[in-house]
Amino acid sequence: MSRIQSNASRPTVLFGSICVLLSAVLFAIKAILIKYTYQSSPDADAVTVLALRMMSALPFFLIIAFIAKAAPRTITRQDWGLLLLAGFVGYYLASILDFIGLMYVSASLERIILFLYPTLTVIASSVIYQQKIVPRVWLAILLSYGGTVIVVLGEGWAALQANNILLGSSLVFAGAIAYAMYLVMTPTLIKRFGSWRFTGLAMSVACIAAIAHYLVVTPQPVQHLIQLPGQVIWFGLALGFFCTVLPATLLMQGIARIGSAQAALISAGGPILTLLLAVAFLGEHLNLIQWLGCVLNIVGVLMITLLPNKPDTPPNVPAMENLT
Repeated sequence: MSRIQSNASRPTVLFGSICVLLSAVLFAIKAILIKYTYQSSPDADAVTVLALRMMSALPFFLIIAFIAKAAPRTITRQDWGLLLLAGFVGYYLASILDFIGLMYVSASLERIILFLYPTLTVIASSVIYQQKIVPRVWLAILLSYGGTVIVVLGEGWAALQANNILLGSSLVFAGAIAYAMYLVMTPTLIKRFGSWRFTGLAMSVACIAAIAHYLVVTPQPVQHLIQLPGQVIWFGLALGFFCTVLPATLLMQGIARIGSAQAALISAGGPILTLLLAVAFLGEHLNLIQWLGCVLNIVGVLMITLLPNKPDTPPNVPAMENLT
């Protein structure tokens, strides 16, 4: 029995597991909703859809930031600067790159590429903190990237060139890099601000940046929103609450009760769920070779997330699902 299980009551562990499972399900449908939104109207581009998502999420994150208990320490200008950078890069930049990438790639492929973020976090941490990566972690990285390459190439070279799949894949991967940068900054910022306050503030920064982006690049932005079909508005609201605010809250509640390693194990089924939903609702399909690539990707990422990089240290990667 794990330390988490021995120290917590069975109802607490069960509740935490349910929270993590629900968050994984809600995150899994994000790409499905985005693709549906794109199909609903030619005016529903990446910038508009992201702005709708962030508009609906912003009030909730402002409330979280306001009511969250502040960490008992003095916060410096450098701390605030790092927070702004984390919110801008880790959530806004990662999100807009992901949303644009989804205009070119399938929801299935997007989910598999985004699932690489723990490997990117480990690599970045090893460079920044000068940690040597042990052989079994290199094996995990090789498995995850090899599986992803198999999934991408399984589309066929003609399709990759004709449908801008390589471009979309590159944008989604760039979004995963941006999110990994955020995860590297997260431990320091949580110590400075506290977990809830940090999440509320960082996400508020990202929401404001996305809304500002929309206002700058969209001619007559208010009129543009008014002219959008009602279905697009509702999808945007659903993305903001059901695929951003609610799963993030559930995930933090779950981690607090069962720990990051158990949460990572439960969340590992997220990509598979996205693939199944994409097949059922979007008509997407993967061939046998691509399914093999998915398995390699998930096995590699699980090895990264659950196994420590060094025998005497905890896992390097926080068990947070991608919020982009």
